Amino acid sequence: MKHPLPQLQAMLPKNTFEGKTVLITGGATGLGFSMGKMLLELGATLCLMSRKQEALEAAKAALLQDVGGSVFIHTADVRNVDEVVEAIEYFEKNAGGIDALINNAAGNFISPTEALSHNAFDTVIDIVLKGSKNCTLELGKRWIAQGKGGKTILNIVTTYATTGSAFVVPSAMAKAGVQAMTRSLAVEWAKYGIRSVAIAPGPFPTEGAWERLFPGGLDKKLGVVNEIPLQRPGDHRELANLASYLLSDYAAYINGEVVTIDGGEWLLGAGEMNFLLQLSQDDWMALAKYKK
Repeated sequence: MKHPLPQLQAMLPKNTFEGKTVLITGGATGLGFSMGKMLLELGATLCLMSRKQEALEAAKAALLQDVGGSVFIHTADVRNVDEVVEAIEYFEKNAGGIDALINNAAGNFISPTEALSHNAFDTVIDIVLKGSKNCTLELGKRWIAQGKGGKTILNIVTTYATTGSAFVVPSAMAKAGVQAMTRSLAVEWAKYGIRSVAIAPGPFPTEGAWERLFPGGLDKKLGVVNEIPLQRPGDHRELANLASYLLSDYAAYINGEVVTIDGGEWLLGAGEMNFLLQLSQDDWMALAKYKK
């Protein structure tokens, strides 16, 4: 049975992020855009970073039209530390500093590992792992030098960062590294007033990443939704609410945690006897006879 999803509103008070500035990598589209929109609704000043100027300009225009507030944009390839530094310096100068970072920029595709070129493999690792490191280290150093505290890093990882997964090996390797960085810095940088947390999303369809991952309706052919106990993909507002909470002062005692939001998907794959969900009531009745 599919459970109806209500029209989700922001769960936090409207002024939760008043006076706070949040930087989102890969923030022009997909989940980055959705998280940014809710944070803007909650009073945050947004700084969006992406490789494509046109996408950034379109995102800014849409956000200002739908929500209003303050949105700053700057192109940067997270793989290039010089571009990251330039973007951060622009945001600090024009947005009045940065209080939180969401490492959301990512790259991924499904492929047999032996079919990947070295360049394709490196591209995913460089965007996800090196890109997250570049932004985290640059901002972290600045925050520590400022000595103000009250800063938060939110990393978007995956459920298979813990388990590993076939056919997405570069992403699994890179996200595992980001997850390790999350937990390591949660301990090391806590003394500076910097929290480090992560979200591991399950399927949240987006026009860009989802189509690249499952081109031509492959998600339906493979029955992706059937692998989710709740029998539906995630709604962007669900993830945005979780991200907003983890970045807020309401979550000030959450540090180093990786929160899974996937409708139970990874648990379905992990349970040894979960394949028994395929049994009908008649099958169970037949099995019951052997218990007597």
